[in-house]
Amino acid sequence: MGRQAMAPVIPNNWTLCASSFNWTPEITAARRTTPDIVTGIADSVTKTIELEPGLLWRSFPAPQDAEVDELRDSLAARGGCVSIVGASLDDFTSPTDRRSLQERLDFLVPQLGAARRVGARGIRLPIGQAGPELLTLLQPLLHEYDLVLYEEIQGQQTPNNPSVAPALDAIAGLADDHVRVLVDISMLMPVLPVTYLDELRQGGVPSDLLARLENDWRDPATVDAVTALLRAGKVPLRIHTLFMNLLIRFGRSDAADLQGILPLVGAFHLKFWDLDDDGGRVTQPLRNLGSLLGRTGFTGTLTSEWGGHEWLQDDPTEMTRRHLALAGTALAEAASAESAPAARAAL
Repeated sequence: MGRQAMAPVIPNNWTLCASSFNWTPEITAARRTTPDIVTGIADSVTKTIELEPGLLWRSFPAPQDAEVDELRDSLAARGGCVSIVGASLDDFTSPTDRRSLQERLDFLVPQLGAARRVGARGIRLPIGQAGPELLTLLQPLLHEYDLVLYEEIQGQQTPNNPSVAPALDAIAGLADDHVRVLVDISMLMPVLPVTYLDELRQGGVPSDLLARLENDWRDPATVDAVTALLRAGKVPLRIHTLFMNLLIRFGRSDAADLQGILPLVGAFHLKFWDLDDDGGRVTQPLRNLGSLLGRTGFTGTLTSEWGGHEWLQDDPTEMTRRHLALAGTALAEAASAESAPAARAAL
């Protein structure tokens, strides 16, 4: 009998993780404590977890040692660990008073300490929020704590966006492995989630716009139509917040658009909304990403992050398990396909 081919696996230097953000509905319901929910992820889903401390530690943004130690020890007892901690930078003390540079640094320092204490590899901020001056002040602390600061790009943002490009240039100029980019693949949406479109349909969005959203999401004219409906005040109030995803959280880029910034990228959020994979809605962006990363020697984390709990009532544990399985297969197959020609050429 011939030897059975082994299923592809993701490269050893890629780490699949899950974000505690996926469990937001359970956390806010408060039927169990948040530490119990988070340690449960290590028990039943994955050992490597990205934390959202604003949902986790009551003392955030200056987490108390006891809270941090309790979680660290509970995770360690289950073989779990923390990849990245989502940091917060509150730039204003009031609607008109902005924190000084030193005050901004002081706001972040306790979060750096908590990330180190919990055993995280890095912290995360939105792209460009820190700015060059604060980055310069943070660098010595990042080296001292052996933490990576990841600046996140997502949704409608693109590498060439005027609000993003200067921040990417600043990171490139530092040439420091302790300051990297995190890419959320909400940027890479060829079509919109089926369940989201159902919510808009039930919420009363006009049929002509729905047809555009279903069939021509990446056409710039579709976004123009979305903006026009919003400006006309014709978005039903009950779905107004949900509707704004079309202008903020859902992107229209291709994986190839990331090629130029990949040397700066150390992590990805594998954002998903539902698991309806009709036409490759979920898996095709993952395959495209896996091919790109398989060609470029990426090293870092790829974290399952579920955004669909905004409108779905599904169980986050089951959703995340299924997504990680689907994502792992799609990424592994794509990366393996890229490496196979090189392996044959080396024979």
